[in-house]
Amino acid sequence: VARVDERVRELIRDMFDTMYESEGIGLAATQVGVGKRVIVVDVSPADQAASPIALVNPEIVGREGEMTTCMEGCLSVPGVQGEVTRSEGVVVSGLNENGEPVTLRADGILARCLQHEIDHLDGVLFIDRIPSPIPVPPASAK
Repeated sequence: VARVDERVRELIRDMFDTMYESEGIGLAATQVGVGKRVIVVDVSPADQAASPIALVNPEIVGREGEMTTCMEGCLSVPGVQGEVTRSEGVVVSGLNENGEPVTLRADGILARCLQHEIDHLDGVLFIDRIPSPIPVPPASAK
């Protein structure tokens, strides 16, 4: 993204709407058919206030801690989960929705989510990082 303008801010708003409606915790512009380096995330629990984060041109500039393996899913691959190994912590730089430079240090679920969404921008799906996906039965079959 060369410049954060009103069109980019509108994209960010639309992406948050789509993410929340789909009950996701992250979304990349590429997942909604837009070829721009924009991600939105909100890993706050459902019973707490939202903590939305939007990043334009995000880049992982540092990795911290151990590598950890956790189960992941994705709005782009519904009904599939798999164990993915990622850095426990990351440092991400980019621009906020106002075009201002930001650097974010994250660990835990936020670090995992940021890595997952930045992967999307680089053309990588979580299923590319796992040996064998696990189908998840639809909620109506449980």
